[in-house]
Amino acid sequence: MKFIDLHVHSTMSDGSYTPRELVQLAKKRGVSAITLSDHDTIDGINEAAQEALCSGVEFIPGMEVSIDYRNRKLHAVALGFDYNHPAFKSLYKNIRAHKENQMERVIDRIREKGVDISLEKVRPFVYGEKMERYAIMRYMTTLHLTDTMQELWDTYLNPTIQELGLNKNIGIAEAAEGIHQAGGVLSLAHFHKLIGLMGMSRREQENAIAELHGMGLDGMEQYYTNYSEDDKAFAAAMIEKYDLLPTGGSDFHGKNRIGVELGTGTDDNLCIPYELYENILRHCGKH
Repeated sequence: MKFIDLHVHSTMSDGSYTPRELVQLAKKRGVSAITLSDHDTIDGINEAAQEALCSGVEFIPGMEVSIDYRNRKLHAVALGFDYNHPAFKSLYKNIRAHKENQMERVIDRIREKGVDISLEKVRPFVYGEKMERYAIMRYMTTLHLTDTMQELWDTYLNPTIQELGLNKNIGIAEAAEGIHQAGGVLSLAHFHKLIGLMGMSRREQENAIAELHGMGLDGMEQYYTNYSEDDKAFAAAMIEKYDLLPTGGSDFHGKNRIGVELGTGTDDNLCIPYELYENILRHCGKH
């Protein structure tokens, strides 16, 4: 059976494999189609696309977009967009402005908390064109301050970003408009998490999903590594009721998220059918 993975991360954000290595791993594990969905960046897409062409793995561009919604932070996976389209370039400029804004102040504030950090020490960890928060994260992982990367975000980075008033993201309507004009689709990621709709009742979650759909959301993840059986049933019901595009992925981060494997999730609990990929291609007019 052909299977896919449409939610993976590389060293361009918070994964441990390079974009090229991710595609090579997908080939090795028998994954038929993959996307690179790094957080708020497309820096690795060209490298991944070139390797996919050489390896015979099917590939579409992706990006996990941070979105502000009613005092919550959501993640949505954008898929199949033309990253050279003017509408996407305009959207991307706004996204990057939030992620690159005043990073020197973030570094200074973290240093005030007793961390051995400076602009000069972080510079070698900048993989894109400008200093951004994932470069700070990559440097701080070398200090072994916490046991997990999530603890690093929760203890240092996110509180500091919030203290400085830099925890701003784009809205769902802006994201959807740019992605749609560039020929792509936007799918709600891991609705059950804190970066999602955790803490809401099922009725409240449904109301939120309906509102997001009305604002331009195309789909939601029907398949995800740590969905409970109830989560799976709820996602399937929402997809059917609101005619949403089903997507899914492992949210693979390599050694930065132990126990989650590319394509198959945890203990082989994922097998995302290839038909979902074909459906997305049809939606994007690329089939």
